[in-house]
Amino acid sequence: MQLDRLDWTVVALYGVIALTVGLWFTRRAGSGVQEFFLSGRKLPWWLLGTSMVATTFSTDTPNLVTDLVRSGGVSQNWLWWAFLITGMLTVFVYAKLWRRSGVMTDIEFYELRYSGKPAAFLRGFRALYLGVFFNVMIMATVTLAAIKIGNVLLGADKITTVVLAGGVTVIYSATAGLWGVVVTDLLLFAIAMVGSIAAAYYALNLPEVGGLSGMVQHPALEGKLGLLPDFSDGTTVLAVLIVPIAVQWWSTWYPGAEPGGGGYVAQRMLAARNERDSLLGTLWFNIAHYALRPWPWVIVAL
Repeated sequence: MQLDRLDWTVVALYGVIALTVGLWFTRRAGSGVQEFFLSGRKLPWWLLGTSMVATTFSTDTPNLVTDLVRSGGVSQNWLWWAFLITGMLTVFVYAKLWRRSGVMTDIEFYELRYSGKPAAFLRGFRALYLGVFFNVMIMATVTLAAIKIGNVLLGADKITTVVLAGGVTVIYSATAGLWGVVVTDLLLFAIAMVGSIAAAYYALNLPEVGGLSGMVQHPALEGKLGLLPDFSDGTTVLAVLIVPIAVQWWSTWYPGAEPGGGGYVAQRMLAARNERDSLLGTLWFNIAHYALRPWPWVIVAL
């Protein structure tokens, strides 16, 4: 893909703005441990909720959703829509409780809930498992996606992509703490939504598509627009709908949709100004995550 000077200017400006916004909060984050890890427990609901939804997708997420839709139709999204059950439980049952606990991290909660050496062992084991093993795998997959996209769109080699993208992220995360992360998340989520909506608008207005009505009536999409799978196909219904709703939502550790909340979702609930902001922020996260963000991707896929 050939980029001209304006394209490269936009790319560079994006990186500079993200880095500047993050570094703006360096002094505030450095004023204390609470400020660094919890933003002083001053986050409003709209900021913490937007940060949650921005954190739950990366360079590979739109590709995953579009692949699901192109291969099996809109109903394939039940593979992850089923996690809305845990999301609603977190909103109306656990969001206030997380904020009320007063802990600094979700890992710290284990020694509040349990006691003695077993609690300390559980805390240490979970910290190592999630922090070293699980998150390394997550970062590896999203970095691989970034490398592929960077190569196709920018012609960048893998070292350049990792150093630039990773370097900017590490700098503002390590220096500005949670303040830098959540404010940068707000910026990046806005950019991502504008870009995805623009892509959907462009796709719908192609002559071959003929707008939204033309897309819906296109014969190639027959059987792919339903929100529910074809119930005459028992195997698909079992894999796409029944198993996710009956088993997967509570048995699978899915980042951003852990039963009861956890990880970066819990960290933002703990940083809320009060219990009400914790609840409203988590509610906004689930609305944006399931009802707002994926639909431009679905349109592009169709």
